[in-house]
Amino acid sequence: MAKIKIQQVRSRIRCPKTQKATLDALGLRKMNAVVEHEATPAILGMVAKVKHLVKVIE
Repeated sequence: MAKIKIQQVRSRIRCPKTQKATLDALGLRKMNAVVEHEATPAILGMVAKVKHLVKVIE
């Protein structure tokens, strides 16, 4: 599987609880934090749910 890096670029303040939970599940808890995950369908679905808050670094 390919690896992707995900960086949080916008604040989670004033986001719905479901989006905050998705960021937590991805391991993003602070601004500009970068995590690396395998590009599975589950991870890509989570990234799509919060695409306005994160940036994918290939």
